[in-house]
Amino acid sequence: MTALWRPPNLAAMRPGYALYNHRFAPFSARSAATTAAEIAHLIAGRTSALVAAMFFAVVLAAQAQESVEEAALPAWSEPTLPSSEPAPSTQAAPLPSALESLPSTSAEPLPSSSAPLPTSEEAFPPSSDPWSSSTNYTTAQTSVIGSPAAGGPYGGFSTKNIALGEPTSQPRRFYYGLLFTVRGVWDDNIFLTHTHKTSDYYFAIEPQLTLGFGDIQGRSRSYLRLDYMPSGLLYVDHSDEDAFNQLIHLEGGYSTGRLRLSLSQDVVLFQSANLNSFIDTTGLWANTDANAPTRMNIFNTRARAEYDLTGKLYLQGEFDSYTYFYPNNISDYTVSGGLYLYYKWLPKVSVGVGGTFGYNWVDDPTPNQSFEQVNLRLNYEVTAKLGLYASGGVEFRQFNGNRNTYDTPVFEVGLTYYPFDGSTFTLAAGRRIYNSGFEPDQDFANTYVVGRFQQRLFHRLYFGLAGGYENADYFAAKDNIDAPRNDNYWFIEPSLDVLITRWLSAGVYYLHREDSSNVDFFSFDDNQVGVRATVRF
Repeated sequence: MTALWRPPNLAAMRPGYALYNHRFAPFSARSAATTAAEIAHLIAGRTSALVAAMFFAVVLAAQAQESVEEAALPAWSEPTLPSSEPAPSTQAAPLPSALESLPSTSAEPLPSSSAPLPTSEEAFPPSSDPWSSSTNYTTAQTSVIGSPAAGGPYGGFSTKNIALGEPTSQPRRFYYGLLFTVRGVWDDNIFLTHTHKTSDYYFAIEPQLTLGFGDIQGRSRSYLRLDYMPSGLLYVDHSDEDAFNQLIHLEGGYSTGRLRLSLSQDVVLFQSANLNSFIDTTGLWANTDANAPTRMNIFNTRARAEYDLTGKLYLQGEFDSYTYFYPNNISDYTVSGGLYLYYKWLPKVSVGVGGTFGYNWVDDPTPNQSFEQVNLRLNYEVTAKLGLYASGGVEFRQFNGNRNTYDTPVFEVGLTYYPFDGSTFTLAAGRRIYNSGFEPDQDFANTYVVGRFQQRLFHRLYFGLAGGYENADYFAAKDNIDAPRNDNYWFIEPSLDVLITRWLSAGVYYLHREDSSNVDFFSFDDNQVGVRATVRF
């Protein structure tokens, strides 16, 4: 479990790195990604202004020609990774990207038709996640918040992903969805440096394809689902920072009454984007561990099995395998398993207790580690408008070597609330332990809280406000190691979006993010202003 970013050439390749490469068999997509980025840059080189002009001309033409019927939009929500926690009936959106999925532009006069307007969740499903982005997947999870899997805020495998979803829709036997988002962004600190800030404009091209068979919305019956999201970033003045990133998510489930099985595989390939996860392509959660664009590959396998013992008792078995691979830096690989007993205390309340244990292989010089957790869980759906998921406990971590056991609380909390039509509120908080990818012989405890509010105004206009705070407290993984570093990171992102037609939306957003570290080199502040447009098919 590692964080993501790091300044180029900050650490030299360590002895024994070839052995590590063999163990992880790193994904060999670099040449393909580089070639794709170069081609995209050539295309965007001198034509970016023309492309932007053509795109907005199409927007204006569509607005002028199409009298929009107020039929409900097809369900779409921001990427969130799916979960297998016992499901309340509230549906949440899954897969990578989260807070920023709202678009904006001039709103056209509303027709006099009395047909119902789409709800704010259908039009611009918010997702404060910790993971937000201009990307949006048409998917729902069975849990309000993903279950506490060994993963975490980095890489998109934690409750930081609290993307909201649309109300449960009628299941379809075969499902497909395609979203195409284009963003134009000005960034005043593209390298996240403490001094001598460098600014630039960049364009982001972000298509998203979803294919599904069976009950991919409710996940209460058998289903199979595939999501693919490439993301190309093209800089105007710093073409060497162009990047091509990819997310691949494959998931399936099988249900036979008492027994429910699910299996998912995620592959995330970051070439050099200034992100810490695909969940938010605007960069809400910068990688404070590295504090700079860094190449990284993430591989996550997740399996869940639930079996009803009685009408009120059921068991849940868990298996996770995840890898954070940093070329030329400190990578890690973890395998963990858990067993939990749940009791349906009330029709809409389930409580569970159990434990998780795992082993963590870390690149030299950081020692390998094992850990055990004892957790109490709660899944609570008060009404269709309010849902709560919580998990809390204690972790005991041992280190190969002479360091004493490290004991610390761990927790994850997620809340979704629809106070009234057109309003949504999401909140998430958590604490997890990660290996540092850039500080030798050190781990860090990551504690975060994030929230997002969204309000529909004047039928078609949507105002969003997201904010988050994260503390990374480093500690030694060996005796006689000094680990004084402590980072406090926060961000705020207001946005304004407009629904132009049933298939087209556009918007504008402002992002301020800042890291205050007791090691000055890692401190930075960054401002971004972006415009975006999304087409849904």
